[in-house]
This record gives sequence, structure tokens and C-alpha cells, in this order.
Amino acid sequence: MNPLIFVLLAFGGAGVFGSVKIVNEKNQYLIESLGSYKKTLGPGLNFVTPFIDKVVYHETTREKVLDVPAQSCITRDNVSISVDAVVYWRIVDMYKAYYKVESLQSAMVNLVLTQIRSEMGKLELDETFTARTEINELLLRELDISTDPWGVKVTRVELRDIMPSKAVQDSMELQMAAERQKRASILTSEGERQSAINSAQGRAESQVLEAKAQKQAAILRAEAEKEAIVMRAEAERQEAILRAQASAQATQIVAQQLQTSPNAPEALQFILAQEYLEMGQTIGKSGSSKVMFLDPNSMMSTLEGMKSVIGNGDMASLKSSLNKLS
Repeated sequence: MNPLIFVLLAFGGAGVFGSVKIVNEKNQYLIESLGSYKKTLGPGLNFVTPFIDKVVYHETTREKVLDVPAQSCITRDNVSISVDAVVYWRIVDMYKAYYKVESLQSAMVNLVLTQIRSEMGKLELDETFTARTEINELLLRELDISTDPWGVKVTRVELRDIMPSKAVQDSMELQMAAERQKRASILTSEGERQSAINSAQGRAESQVLEAKAQKQAAILRAEAEKEAIVMRAEAERQEAILRAQASAQATQIVAQQLQTSPNAPEALQFILAQEYLEMGQTIGKSGSSKVMFLDPNSMMSTLEGMKSVIGNGDMASLKSSLNKLS
């Protein structure tokens, strides 16, 4: 075969093979023609001009993860901390990603570190731990705006570790231990205070209940004494009424006997003498000292009356009179 024909066939085959470009899904190719941007190839089968067009850049449009290394930062209260982060991003404009910045990934790492140092410098140490979500949102917003000219969309930013220096960690541990001890002391004193309050309330309630019980007992005793006095008075009143009625009946009987019985005066004297003697016996039974004065004349006349009644032998009349008087 003629060598020239072989060379022509070889160049022709290479040109045909080089003119076909197959782009995978979620990938894009940038094509330059004679040093100038020509077009962007999308997924699928594409054709280019051989020996003139060439692929200068190809990259995926899927989301990527950018691992940002630990960076030393200074907080607003002059505390040195080490911070690292993870950034999720993707290319939305392949042309800008290649022509607007050189070494896109390196530029993004430096931009993220700069933004982290800037945001950490606005916060105090305690705020960096409590406001992590707010810091992530703020970094996402700032990085998305800064990378928009590069054709990049930042979808998520996460701070992973915020590590203070060893000296700061030791100080924080001491502070936390002191805070725990303080809380324990407060809880202990609060418990003692509550216990004292409960004890005082218990004593007060006990005293109140005891006072109420004493008051109720005093009321019951007073009511019992009142009822006893009333009952005694009622008994005395009934006794006096009965005595008065008995005296009235006795007086009526004596009056009738005086009119009908000839020995009634002597019987009356006998009865009076008997009551006189009974009164003396009653007075003698009392525990107190007493002195009785008797009239001898009345006693003698009374005894004479009794003797005359007995001496006359009229015992039946005397008994009849006594039965009537009783």
C-alpha cells in the first residue's frame, strides 16, 4: 500500500475519532477553538472540529464536599480557638467556574477560612458554642454571595469542631466545676430552707390544732358544767316544790286534826320536837364546826306534851295523828 494513503487514512481515522465526544450524565465539557471559548458540551453524544476544537475543562455538576482544615481564630474576648468546617457546594455555571477564577477549590478553601475567622472574631467564646446554628446560616449566606461570580452554589455549611486551647480548656473545666459546686450549694441551702419552712409550718399547724382541741374541750367542759348546774338547780327546785307541797299538805292535815282531835296540840308538839331533833342531827353530821342554842323552856314544854300524851295512854290517837301527818 502506498505510504501516503496509509498516512491519510490514519489522519482521517484520528480526525473522525477525535471529532466525537461522549459526555456522561451530570458532567459538562468546555470547548475552545484556536484558544478561544467556543461552547459547552452537555451530557450525550457531541461532535467537535478535529485538530481545531479541544476540551480545556470538564467537571461534574453534582454536589461536592469541601473539607476545610482546622484554622486558628481569635474571638472577641481574645481567646484562641481552632475551628474546622465542611462545605457542600456544586457548580451551576461551568464557564464562570473555569474562566472567572483559577484553581476553584483552593480559592473556596481560602474564602471559607477567611469568613470563619471574620465571624468568630465577632463573637465571644461562650457564644461560639451556643450560637453554632446561627453561625452556620451566616456563613452559608456570605459564602453563597461571595462564590456567585465563580458560578458556584453553596448549599450547606457546617462547623464541625470548635476547640479552645489547652489552657482555656483547663480554665473552663475549673469554671464548670465551680459552677456545679455553686449549684449544689444553692440546692442544698434551698432544701434546708424548705425543710425549715415545712417544720415551722408543721409546728404551727400542730399548735393551732392543739389550741382548737383545748378550746373545744373547754367549751365542752363549760357546757357540761352549765348543764350540771342547770340540772342541780332543777333538782333543787323540784325538791323545794315537793317539800313545799309536803309542808302544805302536812299543815293542812294538822289544821284539820286541830279541829277534830282533842289531842292534836300534844301531837303537834311531838312532831315539832321530832323535827327539831332531826335538824340537830343533820347539822351534827356536817364537817364544819357548829354551835347550837336550845331553848330549855320550849324543850321542857315539848317533852311535857309528849309525856302527857303517852301518860294518858292515848297512843292510838297519837298514832292516828302521826299517820295522818305523814
